[in-house]
Amino acid sequence: MLSKNQIKYYKSLQIKKFRQIHQSFTVEGAKSVTELLASDFEVELVAVTEEFRAAHSRLLEALDAQVVIATADDLAQMGSYQTNNACVAIAKTKENVFIDVAGKEFVIVLDDIRDPGNLGTIIRIADWYGFQKIVCSETTTDFYNPKVIAASMGSFTRTRIYYGNLVSYFEKAAPARVTGTFLNGTSLYDYNFPSSGGYLVLGNEANGISDEVAALVTDRVSIPRFGGAESLNAGIAAAVICDNIRRQWK
Repeated sequence: MLSKNQIKYYKSLQIKKFRQIHQSFTVEGAKSVTELLASDFEVELVAVTEEFRAAHSRLLEALDAQVVIATADDLAQMGSYQTNNACVAIAKTKENVFIDVAGKEFVIVLDDIRDPGNLGTIIRIADWYGFQKIVCSETTTDFYNPKVIAASMGSFTRTRIYYGNLVSYFEKAAPARVTGTFLNGTSLYDYNFPSSGGYLVLGNEANGISDEVAALVTDRVSIPRFGGAESLNAGIAAAVICDNIRRQWK
C-alpha cells in the first residue's frame, strides 16, 4: 500500500522547484501512464488499483520500478488535474539535450508559451502530425508541469524537447529557413513551406514572437482572418499550420 511519505513525495512534484531538485515528475490517468510505461522514460514508482494491475499485468511485470497498490480514494487525493481512479506514476525527467533540424523535417520552436494547457495541446498536435522535436524558450512553461503532461494525452512520451535561449539556439543550430507566425505575414494559403524542412516559430499567446527572435525569422506567415475574432489560441494556430505543412508534403 502507499505510504504517507510516498504520497507526500508525489504531491511535492506538483511544484517545479521539487521537480528540479528530484529530477522527477508525475503522470496521472490510465492512458498517460500506460504510454509512459511503454516508453523509454525511467519510471520510479507506479501506484495502481487492483483493477488496473489485473488489466495490465504483463506491462507491470516487465517494469523495473516499484509497483504499489492504491485505492481509488488514494489516487483521487494525489491527483490534481484530472479525474483519476486507476493509476499514477513518478518518472525521471530527461537530460536537456540540444536538438535541431536533421534532414527534411520541421522543428517547432516555442517563444514564451506560458499556458500549460497550450503547451500540452501543441505537443499533442505535433505528435499527431509527426513533428517530434520541440525547442522552447527559457520562459516557456515547464514541459513536466502536470497540466502539460495531462493535456498532451501521452504524446509527451514521443516528443524530444529542448529548453534554452532562442537567440543562442539559432546561433548553434543547423542553418535552415525559419518560418514565424505574425499578424502581417504572407497568407498561409499563398506560402510554400520549404520542402527541405526548417524551423517553425510560434509566439506568446498575447504578444506573439519577441523582437529578438523575430529578427532571426526568414519567412513571415499569417493565418488569414475572415471573421471578427481578435486572435487564435496558440494550440489552434499550431494545428492550422501543421496541417498546411502536411497538405503541401502529401
